Amino acid sequence: MIKALLTLKNKTEKKLIVEWAQQFNYCLFFNPSDTVDYPYSTFPNRLVFADEQIPINNQNVFQSLKNRLNELNTELYGYLSYDIKEQTHQVIGKNTAQINWPNSVFFKPKAVIDFDDKNVQITSQNAYDIKQEIELYLKNKQWTDDHNKIHSFKAFFDEDEYINTVKKLQNHILEGDIYEINFCINYEVSASYFNPLATFFKLSKHSPTPFASFLKCNSKYVLCASPERFIKFENDKIISQPIKGTAKRSSETKTDNQLKEELYSSEKERAENMMIVDLVRNDLAQSSIPGSVKVEELFGIYSFKYVHQMISTIASIPKPGTHVVDIIEKAFPMGSMTGAPKKRAIELIDHYENVKRSVFSGSIGYISNEVFDFNVVIRSIYFDAKTLKLNFEVGSAITYDSDPEAEYAECQLKAEAIKNILEL
Repeated sequence: MIKALLTLKNKTEKKLIVEWAQQFNYCLFFNPSDTVDYPYSTFPNRLVFADEQIPINNQNVFQSLKNRLNELNTELYGYLSYDIKEQTHQVIGKNTAQINWPNSVFFKPKAVIDFDDKNVQITSQNAYDIKQEIELYLKNKQWTDDHNKIHSFKAFFDEDEYINTVKKLQNHILEGDIYEINFCINYEVSASYFNPLATFFKLSKHSPTPFASFLKCNSKYVLCASPERFIKFENDKIISQPIKGTAKRSSETKTDNQLKEELYSSEKERAENMMIVDLVRNDLAQSSIPGSVKVEELFGIYSFKYVHQMISTIASIPKPGTHVVDIIEKAFPMGSMTGAPKKRAIELIDHYENVKRSVFSGSIGYISNEVFDFNVVIRSIYFDAKTLKLNFEVGSAITYDSDPEAEYAECQLKAEAIKNILEL
């Protein structure tokens, strides 16, 4: 591969380079924040693109992905839909999708463009041609922050329906069906104009996160401000980092530290986090050497721009001969977005939620035969430019001790944050 270097004059040029890449059918841009010292690092600051996806049998995603990796022996980029749970846990969904996403899309990039503060490195067979194209684009184009034309928001649960459903889920917990479940509300957005890339940069500025990503698949887009890693494999080590536990931040240092301490000490948040840690340990054990699964950090508190998060880190060593795809398959979908026990939680999610999750609570990332890294697709906006369909989902973890009214209020706060971005 050939490498070419380009110097950035300002931050706007980075936006224009990502805009230039929108000419391709498939594009994935990782835009991680470096404000948090995230264990095992963040996504790379990277842009990749391609004209075509690689063929994946969406009825047997993991076997098909394994075959493609073995054939191509290269790094692939793309996403896994939550609805692959029909293949991993044999739970056939009854709901319809707001936007019809395939179960997965992966592509082999024409080029890999890596950013740092001042420089761009282009890695490709035709790196110098791409550099010339980008330089010409930067010379002739200016960045514009379009204003979206948003008309209305429609929640698929009103307050009474949500509270009654949470009480039903708590009854399942009382009966011993589950210990915890992630329950979500879908929002449909009416818009006559929407600029996905400009909105993504606004989202990233408002909510900088370690696993932020902008995904384009033909006319469909995901604008993702995820703070959470699903699973990573590097240097013969598997890492999973579920998030359960959130507290607002304060501009007052003393109050902010108190909020941080309250989150760390909260029995409810610790119980939720511990349940998912146990689930992840079980998931990783299926593909790991017995005795190698370790909780490296329990109840770690990490501070983002607007919230403190409780994050635990679980790591293990894979069994000899285990294919990288098998590691992901055994852990999919992520426990932080299902609940415990996982299969029963998935069944109840499908029964009580009223929209197919699709890419939401799925995973975006990259994979080769040696490494992979995937996030949890939350705090995201989904858009289809052909149909002008626009939606997002918010949710929370429900336990027996949850207050249904408080959980609804939490969902409303999360929804309001996304609404504010959409209306900028």
